[in-house]
Amino acid sequence: MSQRVLTTESGAPVADNQNSATAGAGGPILVQDQHLIEKLARFNRERIPERVVHARGSGAYGYFEVTDDVSGFTRADFLSEVGRRTETFIRFSTVADSLGGADAVRDPRGFALKFYTNEGNYDLVGNNTPVFFIKDPVKFPDFIHSQKRDPFTGRQEPDNVWDFWAHSPEATHQVTWLMGDRGIPASYRHMNGYGSHTYQWTNAEGEAFFVKYHFKTNQGVRSLSAEQAAEQVGKDANSHQTDLLQAIERGVNPSWTLHVQLMPAADAADYRFNPFDVTKVWPHADFPLRRVGRLVLDRNPDNVFAEVEQAAFSPNNFVPGIGPSPDKMLQGRLFAYADAQRYRLGINHTQLPVNAPKAAEADNYGRDGLHATRHGSRHDKNYEPNSYAGPAQTGAALASPLAVHGWTGTHEAPLHTKDDDFFQAGELYRLMSADEKDRLIANIAGGLSQVTRDDVIEKNLAHFHAADADYGKRVEEAVRALRED
Repeated sequence: MSQRVLTTESGAPVADNQNSATAGAGGPILVQDQHLIEKLARFNRERIPERVVHARGSGAYGYFEVTDDVSGFTRADFLSEVGRRTETFIRFSTVADSLGGADAVRDPRGFALKFYTNEGNYDLVGNNTPVFFIKDPVKFPDFIHSQKRDPFTGRQEPDNVWDFWAHSPEATHQVTWLMGDRGIPASYRHMNGYGSHTYQWTNAEGEAFFVKYHFKTNQGVRSLSAEQAAEQVGKDANSHQTDLLQAIERGVNPSWTLHVQLMPAADAADYRFNPFDVTKVWPHADFPLRRVGRLVLDRNPDNVFAEVEQAAFSPNNFVPGIGPSPDKMLQGRLFAYADAQRYRLGINHTQLPVNAPKAAEADNYGRDGLHATRHGSRHDKNYEPNSYAGPAQTGAALASPLAVHGWTGTHEAPLHTKDDDFFQAGELYRLMSADEKDRLIANIAGGLSQVTRDDVIEKNLAHFHAADADYGKRVEEAVRALRED
């Protein structure tokens, strides 16, 4: 086998990769050493800005296979027939910490899935919880600032975390999830994934349905206690990455079964609470789970940076038959995610292999910009309409139109009969076993008791009391006991 030749970025052979060019044997280094300058300059730029949220992540390739007929609800081609397989890429992540953070921490987990469909890429960007902390995107930067490292102390501060929640009663449901047993998954393989938001499906007849996605792990849900997680972090800060990588390398391919909840679009206006409020779930008694297919992960990335860190997901990457809903948090994310990727990776990030369509071809008039790799032929026009057989619009909307009305301005969400911030948090608490409640109370009290302002503690206690009398009483007693010690 012949020896490969080391070259510069321009392809010129490198004569010496051990010694820099100098003015004489002991003299200073010369700026004319192109290989040295290029090598150092490239090294300085090897890291791209990490994600503001979901920085710490792991990924894998796989496929989604349709197992049940849902063609009566959506005209999305990749869901059109039983047995159809579509290549996928998934990125799991923690939310709050930086790229160097540990895996086994109490934090929601990102569950971002890219389907490489023959109608273009479809991105489903969710979490391992079916709800979220806030319902309006204008609060999102403030929420994340409160959860990230404090500018002065350089660490996550209980004062900031709980002060934001004290002023956000709608967070009570998600806080109950986060502080419960599922707050620290044992691994990425042993947690469920959810689309969280409400989306829209449209069938071939133009009928619209609102939909929620539930990916149920086939490995079984397993979680860690706070003590087990601390031990895990001490042994391997990359525990979830290690587990996922090694499982797939051994051929133990993790899988999830996708179920959906479907609501006829006409039913949304009169439902007892706002179905587009991401701080609430749809009860299964009202909208039973309907099986769709299974997701299987069977291949690890060859290069974590190129494929996992440069993977870009955006919830506005839809395909025909799937579209958005009036969910305000989703509406904000339709802009924010794509804009974050344009900043982090550049305007041409969709041309990177992990982000580019695989079963379809991108054909548009986007040109130039940083890292452009798609140029077209010499006679291609870069404007539309044109007389030269360039790509043209279809005139067919991806999803059904949504009726809107009313005055422009800032508004509270439309009122439904059960639109309060606490009843579902109380229902979740009452579903828990005695042992689960004990651990929930201990987890909440452990953080809330560290808050230095009494008024912030009292506001949070009021939320738990409003959710369930026993819930509030037990949290209050536990916090008082810890503060008296």
